[in-house]
Amino acid sequence: MSKNIIVTGGAGYIGSHTVIDLVESGYNPIIIDNFSNSNFSVINKLEKICAKKIKSLNIDCTNKNELVKKIDWQNILGIIHFAALKSVSESFENKKKYFFNNVESTRVLIDIAEENKIENFVFSSSCTVYGSPDLLPVNENSELKKALSPYGETKKKCEDLIKNSKIKKFHILRYFNPIGAHKSSLIGENPKNKPNNLVPLICQCGIGKRKLLTIYGNNYSTKDGTCVRDYIHVSDVAQAHVCALKNMIDKKNCKEVLNIGLSKGISVLELINLFEQSNNIKINYVFGERRKGDIQEIYADCKLAKKKINWRPKNSISQALVDAWKWEKKNKLS
Repeated sequence: MSKNIIVTGGAGYIGSHTVIDLVESGYNPIIIDNFSNSNFSVINKLEKICAKKIKSLNIDCTNKNELVKKIDWQNILGIIHFAALKSVSESFENKKKYFFNNVESTRVLIDIAEENKIENFVFSSSCTVYGSPDLLPVNENSELKKALSPYGETKKKCEDLIKNSKIKKFHILRYFNPIGAHKSSLIGENPKNKPNNLVPLICQCGIGKRKLLTIYGNNYSTKDGTCVRDYIHVSDVAQAHVCALKNMIDKKNCKEVLNIGLSKGISVLELINLFEQSNNIKINYVFGERRKGDIQEIYADCKLAKKKINWRPKNSISQALVDAWKWEKKNKLS
């Protein structure tokens, strides 16, 4: 049996960490990435961590002709699809771009999977599909309310495409807020453009790349007025994809939607305080206006992932913040 696994967006944050876990589990990842929001240097770092050559192809996943021409799809065991534009705030400014990139790339990969009878498909979804939930924690049966951003809408649309496809086995992983970096400090969250996620902004403030951290809103109906999220170490998120892949390969039929989080809500202020305590550093912040597309509070019920794919997170939030800070310091010096 082929051990080749296509990893779209494999040079990105979560994709790159998943590549490492795939190699450690005996698979042969093939990265497809257009490097629009990632750096080619990540490939070299992956090869250093994995101590082997990692095949990578610079292809846009909306380009079916290139994908068909450059890949032997008959020799592919599965697809893990990360490649997507992912900034909530940017999605309001470039709605058409987000819909084309995220939805079309998924449609193209589904077509290729169906045409080549590739049975195993893992999709990188998001808790944004739950919108602003009425009940917490959210589980996989929670109502999918109207997404509060075009980005969230694209993830919902992609989920529908997969559910209505002829792909025999798939896992849709709705993950919450991945943070941290690989224990080697060689790879971490390093977007080309201004970060939109909280932890990279905290790290950049700590290292001196920016003077102040802006907290968007302190008048929410939460414990301290700031938004509450479910943060989880990126290595645990990566491991969930490998668990999902193994689960599918071992079964004849398998169509699962699973939450991937720590099952714990923590506010923005609590996260900043924990970062300061964990790394013995002070972060300067100010409060700003609420940001469009941000919901007040969300965290996960992940019992189903434990039951279905035998996955559970191994790392604490504190460990993720320590790893993120180590990565930031090493990245500044490299």
